[in-house]
Amino acid sequence: MGSGATLVFLFFFAKEIVPIGEANVPSSSSAVAASASVSASPAAAFAPSSSNPAQSRNAILVSHRQKGNPLLKHIRNVRWAFADIVCDYLLSQSSCALYLSLRYHLLHPDYLYYRIRELEKNFKLRVVLCHVDVEDVVKPLLEVTKTALLHDCTLLCGWSLEECGRYLETIKVYENKPADLIQGQMDTDYLSRLNHALTTVRHVNKTDVVTIGSTFGSLSSIMDASMEDLARCPGIGERKVKRLYDTFHEPFKRVVSSIPTMPETPVSKDTEPGSVTEVTEAEKDTEDTSKRRKKEPETNVKSALTAAFAKYASKINKKNNKSEGKEGEGTNAAS
Repeated sequence: MGSGATLVFLFFFAKEIVPIGEANVPSSSSAVAASASVSASPAAAFAPSSSNPAQSRNAILVSHRQKGNPLLKHIRNVRWAFADIVCDYLLSQSSCALYLSLRYHLLHPDYLYYRIRELEKNFKLRVVLCHVDVEDVVKPLLEVTKTALLHDCTLLCGWSLEECGRYLETIKVYENKPADLIQGQMDTDYLSRLNHALTTVRHVNKTDVVTIGSTFGSLSSIMDASMEDLARCPGIGERKVKRLYDTFHEPFKRVVSSIPTMPETPVSKDTEPGSVTEVTEAEKDTEDTSKRRKKEPETNVKSALTAAFAKYASKINKKNNKSEGKEGEGTNAAS
């Protein structure tokens, strides 16, 4: 066979082999399709949905322990998905929740303690979501409160499953919001603060506060004013004057009658002399306590504020004296 015939034979042979090789080696597109079909197999469908980071970031991750919990039916405004987590509900990277019903707590009193211990210190906010589903709540709720407080957990009580679900939804929605939304805003001007303070007195409105403030000028002058001075303000009636005056001059503690009412116990002839002496000693004790109460000065708002300001002024004077002494020593040393 000549060289020309050999080249023709090899060319023909290679032409016949190439389709067979292409059929055996899959292309890139077919490989991607095959891998996609494998990932969509039924085995992969049972994987936890938390494998998708975008979905887990926007959803409440629920532990597999909570399967069958009717609470899940009431989480409607936020997405949720099952995942392999230690807590019952993972609300964010730094907050979680443990679910507990009081009925279950009565059957398993140590359950909450062991669940909190599993969390360790991995979360900044640890919520104990307690479903109050029993009538006698005093004793079990006291136990749950003690356990939550001793382990730095926040206790949220819900009297229905809808309320418990609403708590979880709210915490999830506000996970990236600042605390300013729920903090009270205090006004900085003096009139607004005076208004906020005096309107807490019953029957005193904002118009009365403006009238009293413009008349006396400051809160200390209002506290020092007599009932006659308050009554001279236009629009301030007798009832408002009495309530304002009593607010600043009544003692903090409720006044108890100094002479306690004791039932008269007739002494029979058959009683022993020791019992009679005990009765007389008890009467003496009550008299002593009544005398002590009379001697103790009554503390009201004015006296308490005066004492507090005096202590504060003495502290400031001491600090100023110390700073002046140090400066004098420094100048002497420099000279």
